[in-house]
Order: sequence, then C-alpha cells, then structure tokens
Amino acid sequence: MEKVDKSGHKKKQSMLEALKKSLGVVTTALIKADVPHSTYYKWINTDPEFAEQVKNVDNIALDFAESKMFQGIEGGNTQLIKFYLSRKGKNRGYVERQEFAGVEGQPTSFQIEIIDSISKD
Repeated sequence: MEKVDKSGHKKKQSMLEALKKSLGVVTTALIKADVPHSTYYKWINTDPEFAEQVKNVDNIALDFAESKMFQGIEGGNTQLIKFYLSRKGKNRGYVERQEFAGVEGQPTSFQIEIIDSISKD
C-alpha cells in the first residue's frame, strides 16, 4: 500500500496522473486512483496548487480534442471544416447567418402591439 503524507501528496499525484490518462474524466480517474469524490472536491476547494494542476489537465483534454478535429479536417471532413471556419474564419467572411424572408423572397411584415399599462381586475 502506498504511504501518504499528511497533505495527501502521493494520493494527489496519483489522482493527477489518473486524470491525465482519462483526459480529465473525473469519475474514471477517481476509480483508477482509489480516491473518494468527497476527498477530490475537498482538495479542489482547499488546495489552490492542486486545483491549478487539475485545470492544466483540462487543457490537455482540450488539446487532444483539437488535434482530433484537425486530423478530421486534414482527412477532408466537410462538417469539421465548416465548423472550424464558422468559428475562426469570421473575419474572412465565413459566418453563418439566417436570413428571414417571406414567400418567394418577399419581405416579411411584423406587427407589434405595445401595451403601456396593465389593467387591474
């Protein structure tokens, strides 16, 4: 059995490693590191250094997802290409817009009624 100092340092390190391997999936990491939910969240709330390291793991997971997205783009996945351009290519005109028109492209008309007082029963 692994010895743990009073601060739980070895268990925290074990948890961080498990988080990295699970790409930030907390429940999977908790099981792998044999750490109770309550202990993990206590560490998050009381140890700023541990909380920061957990955030860094979240960035690893995001980087992983981005790399998979770019692999899909390189493979010609049209949906991923459109998604990426709609988010990152706005300044080049890649913007998704919705245009509202009436039948056969005619303008639509709206009627708005403004109520300036509420009647009391």
